[in-house]
Amino acid sequence: SSKPHAYPSLHAEDGREIMRSYVEVAHPEKGDPWRLHEKKWDLTQCVGKNVFLRLVSEPVGYSLGRNFANAQVQLSFFVFDSFRVKGTIHESASGKRQAWLKGDYEKSMDAIATELGDIVFAVRKADRDNHWYANIGHWAGDPERRLFHDGARLCRLDTRTGKRTVLLEDARGGIRDPQVHYDGKKILFSYRPGGSEYYNLYEIGIDGKGMRRITNAAYDDFEPSYLPDGRIVFVSTRCKRWVPCYFTEVATLHSCNADGSGLRMLSSNVEHENAPWPMPDGKILYTRWEYMERSVLHFHHLWTANPDGTQQAVFYGNMHPDYVMIDAKPIPDSRKVACIFVPGHTRNEHEGTLTIVDPRNGPDDKSAIECIGSTQIERDPYPIGNRGFLIAKKHEILIMDYQGRAKSIWRLSAGENKQSFMCQEPRPIAPRQRETCVPSQIDMSKDTGLLMLQDVYEGRNMKGVKPGQIKELMVIEVLPKSLNVSNGPESISSISTFNHERILGTVPVEADG
Repeated sequence: SSKPHAYPSLHAEDGREIMRSYVEVAHPEKGDPWRLHEKKWDLTQCVGKNVFLRLVSEPVGYSLGRNFANAQVQLSFFVFDSFRVKGTIHESASGKRQAWLKGDYEKSMDAIATELGDIVFAVRKADRDNHWYANIGHWAGDPERRLFHDGARLCRLDTRTGKRTVLLEDARGGIRDPQVHYDGKKILFSYRPGGSEYYNLYEIGIDGKGMRRITNAAYDDFEPSYLPDGRIVFVSTRCKRWVPCYFTEVATLHSCNADGSGLRMLSSNVEHENAPWPMPDGKILYTRWEYMERSVLHFHHLWTANPDGTQQAVFYGNMHPDYVMIDAKPIPDSRKVACIFVPGHTRNEHEGTLTIVDPRNGPDDKSAIECIGSTQIERDPYPIGNRGFLIAKKHEILIMDYQGRAKSIWRLSAGENKQSFMCQEPRPIAPRQRETCVPSQIDMSKDTGLLMLQDVYEGRNMKGVKPGQIKELMVIEVLPKSLNVSNGPESISSISTFNHERILGTVPVEADG
């Protein structure tokens, strides 16, 4: 493949790659032996020089295609079975290389740290349910099976001194999804006060003062982001629908004014949408679970939309199954985004591997993916300039550079770990530039909108379809589930769709498509 997930490479002392050997890995069937490969290199060009062998194994991107305990295992691996060389292995040279690597690591961590001052993060507990979206509300038909847990803090950390200040604490409530305002003086977050079952939006000063409530309803409003025009985008269960193949509620894109007024639903999706975040061009980047006439498990990738909900489009990955791509944020001074690749369909609280996506070659280019992290328990990445990333990992907060090297900058106490608390959503407390404002295309005085398809013959699966063959398009609406009683399709169909559909009508197609 053009970008394998396990390979050996040879490097000069300065880190320059001399050569690498691609490894073609077959998907083993049950009972098959693992395929081992012997590689031979001619190193005539390296005579008299110190060279170093590197084994690269990326945990994201290669699936064994097996199931253990109903969870898809996704990893790559490298077996270093035997090494023979005609020459001398210099222990002193290896030591020199290790010393250089250590110095380079410390330099890289210091460069990221200089970009940080104070940060804000949430501390809360996670449910035992292993689905990435199962952290609000309760199970359908069982209000006592709640997916949230009591006890949370909103914390401010001075990364230079290690001093933590608790801005808000609720022993019976829940706190999540902090987002810092453009002026660096306010924090937007989602809060479930003790005794309440619902998360709503709140705002508080970075000193912990002046807290105010923004939304107030018997729905969950969460994962908010400030928008450059002063509005707020978030996801909400106000859409009144349930996951078609599970027992939990669905949340989709919504927006409101800074005071909670002017609330609008931005999407008609029947499935989850998550983690909206503004891009430099003003569009909203988010995760959409795509459930239309496809697998219920495999398509939850990155999309964009205008802040008013118009022009929803694939950003990356909608033709590549087996990952949840979530918590994406733009990397400054580039078109790339940092996000978490969650292997398979289910991982708790958005856990996965830090990955960079470069969309410049289109939404289907597999070489656009660059795996940075080295575990599957990384969460909530935030790019720190062009130096690296701020991420959460279980009970600690780390900084990580572009080589995947990480350093812990904060850990919860042993007592907090014992109570199953986790660090969540670290964000720098600092002013930042507003994104471009995209004018709204919505005319609220009208009852209908306009959908235009420029050419029906332009598509990924239109091979063999000749111009003029298509005469009409049928428009179908997939209906949401207002309640769910099963994680299978049997209440709707025997082995097919999980949702009812209805035909809205047909439209003619012009001769030119």
